[in-house]
Amino acid sequence: MLILALVLFTFNINAASKADNTLTNSSTAYQTTPPNAQSDTLVILWTSGDPDVALKMVFMYAGTSARVKWWGHVRLIIWGPSSKLTAENPEIQQGIAKMQENGVVIDACKACADDYGVSDKLSSLGIDVKYMGKPLTEYLKSGKTVLTF
Repeated sequence: MLILALVLFTFNINAASKADNTLTNSSTAYQTTPPNAQSDTLVILWTSGDPDVALKMVFMYAGTSARVKWWGHVRLIIWGPSSKLTAENPEIQQGIAKMQENGVVIDACKACADDYGVSDKLSSLGIDVKYMGKPLTEYLKSGKTVLTF
């Protein structure tokens, strides 16, 4: 009986040790390789028509991130009401120009811009107006960091 108990006890210790090693190894591998570790690209999806959101958050972070190189690449996507705000507001247009000078790549959703009738105006500001559903999906699937405002 005693021998049987010792054999079972030893078996349980070995099995538990192997399980701990497997969990530790897979956990360590995950911790050292988070999904966004391979990407130094920040994508900001800007949908708000509120000028304060643009000036006090989106433009400040995007422009500074590009200027001081917090991110290797910064891309701003103008989508929805932000396209109308950009086309109509001179202060927003100045902010867009400053971000472009700092190296922010700026795209606008063509479907949204067409809905608001502002595609030509956005293009005249040096913004690449194109259909953005597929590119946004690719950014999300590739592990790039995407912020939405």
